[in-house]
Order: sequence, then structure tokens, then C-alpha cells
Amino acid sequence: MKWPEELNFLNTRKEKQKETTQDMTGFLSVVSGATSGIGLSTVKVLAKAGSNIVMVCRNQEKALPIKQELESKFNIKVDIVIADFMDFESVRRAAATISQTYARINVLINSVGIHSTRKRYNKDGIESSFCVNHLSVFLFTELLLDKMKQSAPSRIIHVNSEGHRFSGVKLKDVNFKRRIYTGLKGYGQSKTAQLLTMLEHDRMLKDSGVTINACHPGAVKTNIGSNNGILYRLFFKYVTSLFLKDVSISSSALYYLAAAPEMEGISGKFFNLTIEETPAKHAINKDMILPVYQLSKHMVGLDDA
Repeated sequence: MKWPEELNFLNTRKEKQKETTQDMTGFLSVVSGATSGIGLSTVKVLAKAGSNIVMVCRNQEKALPIKQELESKFNIKVDIVIADFMDFESVRRAAATISQTYARINVLINSVGIHSTRKRYNKDGIESSFCVNHLSVFLFTELLLDKMKQSAPSRIIHVNSEGHRFSGVKLKDVNFKRRIYTGLKGYGQSKTAQLLTMLEHDRMLKDSGVTINACHPGAVKTNIGSNNGILYRLFFKYVTSLFLKDVSISSSALYYLAAAPEMEGISGKFFNLTIEETPAKHAINKDMILPVYQLSKHMVGLDDA
């Protein structure tokens, strides 16, 4: 059956995924959300390929045994950088530490993310999904762009979602102060904003040797949503999770996007795992790219940067 381009995701999941065995020895990969779910599975795959790792995460105690396991098993170097993506200052400190510590970054994978079924705000009054999934990732990426350029050729990958199709960006009410909040709307808006700013970053990075792409990681079992109430968690555990696949399909896709030679120079694209797709129209609306980018800079305090 021939689908409209923006509905190709209904068929894409059935396609054979691309793979790579590319060696990453000597590379440095920075991965956020690195102690659970997609992030954890990804650092294991990248480490197996030989890449040194910087784990960006909230919990030092949780990260330490992972660091020890990866270093002993794969004979690589693993560092831990603490960052809370609900807190812009914490993100700034993490980015500064990475910029000052490492001579180059070959791969930046932004896999941190949340899904909240009810409206929550950080200390600055920013809705949590928009803060973690978009603004903090945006800030982290912006602050590392110069290092990525110095390291070219290098690659940036956002773990995005088909969930972006659930909502556009309401420029005058991203924090849901004047409209009804649902988990799908909050999550969808955050992922749409990420795609729109990715397109602006792609334009900015043209001819720099740095590529930036987004990836839907598949319908896999992760801990996303574990911050929600008991009913959500029980339903997820005993119903939703039964239909989900192992997280290894996500990490294999991210490894491909991060390392495959045939991905060299490919930028500004959205992939369902390793298959390129056309995002929802509201996520590639040219009239929204600059307004969302400028709003994002303002909200994270980069107006004068």
C-alpha cells in the first residue's frame, strides 16, 4: 500500500534495518541519559565498538558500576559527568566540564528524556517535558557546538520520537498555562520543538563537518514514564510492555547512525531507527523553525550568546 509521505512510519517499522560493524577505537562518544534504557544500551554498544565514553547522568552511584563493567570488559576509558536536565545550571556545568576536559568529541547522543502524564514544572516554572526533552538538550547541544566543530568530522544524534506527531509547538503557551495538558501533548510538543531546532542547527552547521540527525528509537522497553503514578506504571508493566521490543534495537540503530561510513555527510534528517522518514508537517514547517529556535535560546538564557 502506498502511504502519504508523512504516514510512511506505519510501514517503516516493517523494513529491514541497516547495520554496521564499524570500528570506533579512539573515538569519544558523549551520551546523556546513560544509566538506563536506550542510553545505557547505547553506551554498551559503542563501548563494544571501541569508543571511549562520557556518561552524562544524574546519579553517580548508579553510573559507577556501569563504568567499571565497560572499562574492564572492553578496555576503554569511561568518564562520568553529572547533570540534571531539569536544571539549566546543571546542564551548563556539565557542558563546561566536557568542553574543558576533552580535546575532541566524535559523537554526541542526546538520549535523555521523560514522559509525564500530569503537568509538572521545574524551579524556573518550565513544564517538565519541554524542559528535559527539548530545552536542556538544546542548551547542552548549543554549548558543545564549538567543540563539535573543532572535532569535525563529528555527529550529533537526538533520540526523538514518532510522538512528535501528536502536537505542534504553541509558541505563546509552551508551558500549558492556558490550555489543558495531556502527556501526549506535552511529549509531542517537546519532540516537535527538538526537530524544528535541529533543522536550524543543520543550517548553521552546513560545511562545518558536523552532522545532526534525529532518531525514533522504536517501540522498546525503557524506564521512561517511571516518574508517573502507580496506575500508569502498573498498566505499562502488565499491558503496554508486553507489546514492546528489546532496547537493543534502539542501540543498534544509534550505533549505525553514529558510526556507519555511509552516514557521513547525512544531516538534518529524521530516522525511524535506521530508515529515513518524513516527519509530520508541523515539525518541518519552515515558518516555525526560527521562531522556535529563538524562543528556545531565550528560555535557556542564550539570548546574548
